[in-house]
Amino acid sequence: MIRCIIIEDQPPAQRVLQKFIGDMENMELKATFTDALKAMDFLYSETIDLIFLDIHLPKISGIEFLKALPNKPNVILTTAFSEYALESYEYHVLDYLLKPFSFERFVKAISKVPVAIRDKKIGSTTKENNFSPEILFIKSGRDHLKILVEDILYIQSGADYTEIFTSKKKHLTSFSLKHWLQTLPIAQFTQVHKSYIVNTRKILKVSGNSIFFDTETLVPIGRAFKEEFVDEYLN
Repeated sequence: MIRCIIIEDQPPAQRVLQKFIGDMENMELKATFTDALKAMDFLYSETIDLIFLDIHLPKISGIEFLKALPNKPNVILTTAFSEYALESYEYHVLDYLLKPFSFERFVKAISKVPVAIRDKKIGSTTKENNFSPEILFIKSGRDHLKILVEDILYIQSGADYTEIFTSKKKHLTSFSLKHWLQTLPIAQFTQVHKSYIVNTRKILKVSGNSIFFDTETLVPIGRAFKEEFVDEYLN
């Protein structure tokens, strides 16, 4: 069973894809999105096998969305513009459907999904989400600001918000600390205090119960987290 999502801002194109997917016995449509940022939020908590992705989208383009996906699901592009075909294949998409496309052409694209996924039974998926972004888009007013995950020093939680700190500035978000623990790569980010997550690659030194990122920037280590942090990263 192929679990898929649609990222497409045009209702007629959405309806065509929804109809074609519904006609396939081995496909399950999990969600339809009109912009890629909403789809990215969905991928933080859900695991899917295939994305039908338009290139011309509001807020960020389909190509920019592809660049932000490190552990990429299979992607089939759906667009009315053939000039993007060559660039899209740099991101190892399965196929490129040029609108309008027939059901026969749709089926041909689906046939390129790996057999192991097409033959997978419902309920056989792992519960762990493998989506670990290299880029985050943080909403600021009407804009969405791009942050490289590698630039994050630490994340601090407040009452009902979190702040992402980089070496240059901080960004206020409405997401919880738990959200970032589930979103960011576990090999790189760890919780060291009830209110802090740190990027272990950015640590300059550890002194007592404090983690330093430079001579002035430090984060406390909570008593409940110290033993695990020391065992995992300092031994």
